[in-house]
Amino acid sequence: MKRTAVLGATAILTSALMVSAAIADEGKAVRYTVDGAEYEGYYISPAKDAPLVLMIHDWDGLTDYEVKRAQMLADKGYAVFAADLFGAGVRPEKVEDRRKLTGELYQNRDKMRSLMQGAITQAKQIGGNTSDAVAMGYCFGGAAVLELARSGTDMKGFVSFHGGLDTPQGQDYSKTKGNVLVFHGAADTAVTMEDFVSLNKSLESAGIENEMIVYSGAPHAFTVFGSDRYREDADKKSWQRFLEYLSEQK
Repeated sequence: MKRTAVLGATAILTSALMVSAAIADEGKAVRYTVDGAEYEGYYISPAKDAPLVLMIHDWDGLTDYEVKRAQMLADKGYAVFAADLFGAGVRPEKVEDRRKLTGELYQNRDKMRSLMQGAITQAKQIGGNTSDAVAMGYCFGGAAVLELARSGTDMKGFVSFHGGLDTPQGQDYSKTKGNVLVFHGAADTAVTMEDFVSLNKSLESAGIENEMIVYSGAPHAFTVFGSDRYREDADKKSWQRFLEYLSEQK
């Protein structure tokens, strides 16, 4: 029964990515392997050597949401590799499954880092300009991007949209090589303003250039189209600032 569900999820995602590929030039699903396991990302590039954005998904895995965001960036001249941190065909729909998958990675930070490094390697292999790259992520993906920043990965910047902001015990930003941009909702009850302030102190203590923006009345996941948490004003303002930020990194 479980195998049937996984195969069905794979078929749905593959179908969605095929449709997306037809909409956007050169957009395609990409199968790749990290530590012997299969993953399925999404890659789109409007031109050779376009600046690269590494995108990390929310806790429901790589879905049409990330594909849509990738296409929006491609329309602005950026190549995007949307990584997969859960595994090919693993796109959890139940909250308990999402908690389990993200919880396993939060408990195994080495694996989380390895999966992101594997995605960067794959992006480079298929033509992504990893020497001119920024990493960004949503919710769980935002937390993962900050983990990538703390790992010392050489990127121009690290961007979190309503992501987890806490720093694991024993970690800091002393190895961070790029700047950090954080978008946060003032009404977020999952990630508090205390977390926001604590991160700012950590970044300042490490001497990391940062910009941290708070949107009044915006709850957790305020950029997710169609959800009851979506806030159009905060979404549009954060997206515009993100585009400006990307142009500043060139």
